Amino acid sequence: MAKQGKVYLIGAGPGDPGLLTLKAKHCLEIADVVVYDYLADPRIVAFSNKNAEMIYVGKQAANHAMSQWQINELLVKLANEGKIVARLKGGDPLVFGRGGEEAIELTKAGLPFEFVPGVTSAIAAAAYAGIGVTHRAVATSFAVVTGHEDPTKPESQINWSGLATSVDTLVFLMGVENIEKISKQLIANGRPAETPAAVVRWGTRPNQSTLITTLGEAAADVVRTGMKPPAIFVVGNVVNLRSQLQWFDNKPLFGKTVVVTRARAQASALTAKLEAEGARVIEVPAIKIVPPADTTAMDAAIADMCSYKWLILTSANGVDYFFEHLHAAGKDSRALCCTKVAAIGSATAKQLEKYGIKADLVPSEYKAEDLAEAMAGEITAGDKILLARAKVAREVLQNRLRELGATVDVVVAYETIADCENKDELIEALESGEASVVTFTSSSTVTNLLEVLGDKKDLLKKTALASIGPITGATLQKNGLEVAIEAKEYTINGLTEAILEYYAK
Repeated sequence: MAKQGKVYLIGAGPGDPGLLTLKAKHCLEIADVVVYDYLADPRIVAFSNKNAEMIYVGKQAANHAMSQWQINELLVKLANEGKIVARLKGGDPLVFGRGGEEAIELTKAGLPFEFVPGVTSAIAAAAYAGIGVTHRAVATSFAVVTGHEDPTKPESQINWSGLATSVDTLVFLMGVENIEKISKQLIANGRPAETPAAVVRWGTRPNQSTLITTLGEAAADVVRTGMKPPAIFVVGNVVNLRSQLQWFDNKPLFGKTVVVTRARAQASALTAKLEAEGARVIEVPAIKIVPPADTTAMDAAIADMCSYKWLILTSANGVDYFFEHLHAAGKDSRALCCTKVAAIGSATAKQLEKYGIKADLVPSEYKAEDLAEAMAGEITAGDKILLARAKVAREVLQNRLRELGATVDVVVAYETIADCENKDELIEALESGEASVVTFTSSSTVTNLLEVLGDKKDLLKKTALASIGPITGATLQKNGLEVAIEAKEYTINGLTEAILEYYAK
């Protein structure tokens, strides 16, 4: 029996990936095909099944990748082929999202569908601007109105005379380009020109901007400030409460754009911390972490694990790849029963705990020199030590331990290779001055990013450079770049704190 197709008409929400519903995420994970719009955040799209076919049908003002009738036909075609389709739309599929039109075409074709509601920008964008659409004793009703009616209709179907004065708060979606017409209609039908109003662009995102105005001045203020779509237009006395309810754009890094050069697999932790403080983050992975090409030495060391008094791990990546090799050899953490484990820092020690291992030694300062000093009192001549590290790394640690009489076997746990995504976005952000900070979490992120930028590397002199620690900072300085921010604790938390301190000053 042929597999029956189905279409999930999903609301992606207003922009903040954290506002996506659990059901929407599940539908993306099981879909054979994802048909997505312009307003769907890339991190939401990234929840899709890795084997899913991705089809972009984004529609911007006067720039449609695919017309609505073509989208309707596409959904019918895909479902008829027996595919599970995730139709991902910004906001909610039934709040001016044309989800109803798509569902009707599926019904005509006898194909099943489900609506998966999303958080609408009408409420969320206003809330992120510190504006509640209702508030006790201020507004007991609100209406959501399209600011862009179907242009094929002979006349407006909006009841302006009833709308203008019968509802406390009015929220117009997609109305920035028609804001003069909207304002004139409301004023002509009895809404006072001095009524508070707000325009919120890119609501719920780190690049959100909010214009506070009045109904009478809104059109002129939009032109003066250059406000562009996508934005909502809020009219009502609730706008006056922003001074008390403002929260999102009060965050310490709001309005700052931070470039994260960490490997894609590890970037999310730093990105999440920076965004929690209000920053807009551009992820430009300068490196990619990969297994070593030759695992002979690692395999031999693991086979003889009990001969080592100490295992030293110098990064969280090293921890993961070491245990990956260990498991591939048919062993687990019990293989370390005769071996003590040293971690270069708290992040590495925390990663070890995920494998049931508590580090026996962690230095107070997270550098190779400090780890060597801490181990000096723990080893005696002839002790055998296994150092699992990146292929390219400083030799300070093994040299010092050998001076103390230890036998040190150095094995490659992983390699870092150049892997710069979003290069064009980075160059644009640097050239425009939009990039506030560029972060570096290892010397390899420095050298690889400089290699990728080539003759444009001097653009880095136009922004603040943030280093996770003195070794990475020294690599920046060797390349003629000034370090503006350096973490006191050489961790992602420490780097975030250093950036916060920099702007607090």
